[in-house]
Amino acid sequence: MARTNFDQLLQAGCHFGHLRRKWNPAMAPYIFMERNGIHIIDLHKTVAKIDEAAEALKMIAKSGKKVLFVSTKKQAKEIVAEKAASVGMPYVIERWPGGMLTNFPTIRKAVKKMTTIDKLMSDGTYSNLSKRELLQITRQRAKLEKNLGSIADLSRLPSALFVIDVMKEHIAVKEANRLGIPVFGVVDTNSDPGNIDFVIPANDDAKDSIDVILTACCQAIAEGLEERKAEKADDKAAAEQGDEEAVEVKPKRARRARKEAPKAEEVAVAEAPKAEETPAAEEEAPAAE
Repeated sequence: MARTNFDQLLQAGCHFGHLRRKWNPAMAPYIFMERNGIHIIDLHKTVAKIDEAAEALKMIAKSGKKVLFVSTKKQAKEIVAEKAASVGMPYVIERWPGGMLTNFPTIRKAVKKMTTIDKLMSDGTYSNLSKRELLQITRQRAKLEKNLGSIADLSRLPSALFVIDVMKEHIAVKEANRLGIPVFGVVDTNSDPGNIDFVIPANDDAKDSIDVILTACCQAIAEGLEERKAEKADDKAAAEQGDEEAVEVKPKRARRARKEAPKAEEVAVAEAPKAEETPAAEEEAPAAE
């Protein structure tokens, strides 16, 4: 896996933090210096943290599990949707539905409702409804699609959460913490990294900064998915080879049985005269007397 490029992070402005008066003291280990009243993030630590997070994400993807990307910030929505969709991962870019993780069965019911509406529209069930009723159902479907469309394929709880701006998405972080789901977060100097399992200290406001970090992480996920696919192909090939070897063993056993059959017949023939001689010996005994 390729390491994150320091120069790319520098050009993307990942090192720019918030004003000094807005900082969170818990972010002190990740701050390099202060310039013009703005904290500068130590990009050497950012590089190390991105690589650490990328390796963990790669292993999650390799095991066939899902990572839920979360960011409702205006400048991050499109980037998150594009990057998450490119690796087939679910994402939330509109309002975070409260209880999405802690009350997951209810969210799944809403997704099923959306699927049911689609089914009934396609088979003509709604063709007899009035325009007003049809309009209400269409609006309901559009609302569900906007809020839940990106997680329609999420049949179980995600194995990890990737959050842009952990301060803004604090509800999602709390729900993940409560369920023991690991959280990957892009954390700026004004945020608390205490509840984040994989902290990526960086600017969470600039589009370029978000883009370069997500690109590195999604590349790692893509590598994990490719390795999983390769392992499946190898397992399938090994299983097919095992079946072929089993089929070859049967003819060998049949040939061996045919070779051994004449030997068994010869033994039977050889033993047959001995069995006939026994009465003759018994007849000769009185004559000798």
